[in-house]
Amino acid sequence: MPTCLYVVIPCYNEEEALPITAEKIAEKMNRLQAQGIINDQSRVLLVNDGSKDKTWEIIKSLYESNSLFAGLDLTRNRGHQNALLAGLMTAKDHCDVSISMDADLQDDINAIDDMLAKYSAGADIVYGVRKQRTTDTFFKRFTARFYYKILKLMGANIVYDHADYRLMSRRALEGLAEFREVNLFLRGIVPMIGYPTAITYYDRSERVAGESKYPLRKMLSFAIEGITSLSTQPIKWITRLGFFVFLVSIGMLVYSVVQYFSGNTTAGWASLIVSIWAVGGLILLAIGVIGEYIGKIYLESKARPRFLIKEFLLRDEPDSGLDTPEENSRNL
Repeated sequence: MPTCLYVVIPCYNEEEALPITAEKIAEKMNRLQAQGIINDQSRVLLVNDGSKDKTWEIIKSLYESNSLFAGLDLTRNRGHQNALLAGLMTAKDHCDVSISMDADLQDDINAIDDMLAKYSAGADIVYGVRKQRTTDTFFKRFTARFYYKILKLMGANIVYDHADYRLMSRRALEGLAEFREVNLFLRGIVPMIGYPTAITYYDRSERVAGESKYPLRKMLSFAIEGITSLSTQPIKWITRLGFFVFLVSIGMLVYSVVQYFSGNTTAGWASLIVSIWAVGGLILLAIGVIGEYIGKIYLESKARPRFLIKEFLLRDEPDSGLDTPEENSRNL
């Protein structure tokens, strides 16, 4: 029996890339329908994350001209992870399986065939993993590998070289819905669900149009979000560092006593200043890391909604020449 597939694509200021992406993904979906792999209730759900350009106008135009496309308009910009979650939680009520991908078409849409095959073979989650990172700069390639190793060292169960290109079955989406945290890092949360998984390898391409929505500043913020959302190891490291500094201070005390009885009582101004600055820096670092966790506790305790939906556009039936487009609106 054909599967009902929803392809979820978060969009933020993607007016240049979206028409190209929509054409390519529509061709892929039509081929899958013709092959009897997915049914005619399958959709491409485009999530507008508070874009400032004409992204939402393009989404509405696609919806009006082709029943394959559905649209979700958030009330304001909530960030990529929240926009993606909004799309997945909306798709959960309509599909058998979802595939999430970016709007820039860097993810190879031909990998969808292999993902669906592995879903049919029993996998509830299929991760899209890059074969290589030859399209990245040396700096991005080095920092990405270092970051993954840091996360592994901290005990986070993540899939190396996997971003947000993945397939999830309905029951996997229902499992994801049980995770209520406000501080989202889906790459780390999804492996916690625990259903059978598989991997599809693919080659990542350049953006079809437009500019990256993840400059260095956002990438660093996202990296910190991932570390602090998945692990408490940084706090434990501070404890170990504090204990080490304490041992060093005991050693310095013993050294000072020995020097005193040896008659070498000349004060070392440089060592004193360095010690003060070093300890002061460690204290500020410790306060900063602990403050990061306290801030997350503060946000979690408020239990604010992770997203609000302004408008939801979906045709429940495919075009037959007699259908009238139906617009649905909901808040989540």
